[in-house]
Amino acid sequence: MINIRCEALSDYTVISEVNTLAFGQENEAKLVEKIRRSDRYVPELSLVAEIENVVVGHILFSYIDLVSEETLQVLGLAPLAVHPQFQRQGIGSTLIKVGLEIAEAKKEAIVIVLGHPEFYTRFGFQPSVVYEIESPFPVPEDVFMVKPLQSYQKRYKGKVFYPSTFDGV
Repeated sequence: MINIRCEALSDYTVISEVNTLAFGQENEAKLVEKIRRSDRYVPELSLVAEIENVVVGHILFSYIDLVSEETLQVLGLAPLAVHPQFQRQGIGSTLIKVGLEIAEAKKEAIVIVLGHPEFYTRFGFQPSVVYEIESPFPVPEDVFMVKPLQSYQKRYKGKVFYPSTFDGV
């Protein structure tokens, strides 16, 4: 049975471990720590997945900028990590679903992700170009995706800028 809840101070070390193990490097774990200390951190959107009271997964949504005539804050989904021993069991999918529900409840407009299209399209993500949203990275169009939520409006377009906390990831 998977339990999804907001992270607590006591989870920080294990969240760091899960990210390091999932990605095989410390960059994402350091990113989580940097976002936590920034003004882009959204506490209710830093979620852990537990199995029998052990944290086996983590997801973080934080604010990034969407710039055109105006600068709008939108949610970026990064990182999503599941302990290697618990991958391919639906834990990541559950974290995404719960995170998107919370984002909807918070009346957020869109969620942006850089990831595997065959995974994220299951949750309603589409290439960002469909919504006139430009990636800040030179990546294939299908890997930079957005999911519009109920509060989405046409004015949400332009170029995405990640805060400097993301440098070095």
